[in-house]
Amino acid sequence: MAQVIRETLADRAAQLLLDRIRSGEWALGEKLPGETTLAPQLGVGRSTVREAIRQLAGRGVLVTRQGAGVFVASLDVRDDWDEVLRRADILAVIETRTAIESEAAALAAARRTPADVRAIRKALAERDLSRPGGEQPRSLIEGHVDADLRFHRAVVSAAHNPVLQELFDALTPRLRQTMVDMLRIRGAYGDDADHDAHVRLADAVAGRDAAAAAALSRGHLAGVAEGLA
Repeated sequence: MAQVIRETLADRAAQLLLDRIRSGEWALGEKLPGETTLAPQLGVGRSTVREAIRQLAGRGVLVTRQGAGVFVASLDVRDDWDEVLRRADILAVIETRTAIESEAAALAAARRTPADVRAIRKALAERDLSRPGGEQPRSLIEGHVDADLRFHRAVVSAAHNPVLQELFDALTPRLRQTMVDMLRIRGAYGDDADHDAHVRLADAVAGRDAAAAAALSRGHLAGVAEGLA
């Protein structure tokens, strides 16, 4: 029973500390007072202060430096990445995708291997087969969106940067549903101009033209953003 009470007090103390940090009482990078100072201010014991600090350190707000003390690492709790994407405006997601993919396309042009080019060409061919044109049922629209995302993922993968790959994959679920909904509203999709833009991107990566690959990626996604306006 005492353990439950101590944890509850620690939760409360952590929230009080977080409120004070949010209010600006301590600046980013500033050292917090010691446990003997914080304990009476928070109305708890030193062990509870230590537990509260551990909680906030686990949430990225505080950092403990051995022999130096406890410092403010963030002015608020970091949101879960999935929650951030759920709340984000889709245009913000596309802007983020543009930043990721344009850089990835340039890196892919510089780093791609023959196997990467084959994977990009294969994904491009599958994307081509998925674009029937005209008004289509949802299942075919979903198939086209999935084929499109596989193509763009193949380009990102050719950059050989695991961080860019992880960021692209994190954006994909949020983006996929929006693209499906957008194409349903449009009714028609997969015209020759759109396909040719993807062919040019694949050719730029294969031809090691980093500037063209980045520009083509950026231009394509600008068009996607305009379609959402």
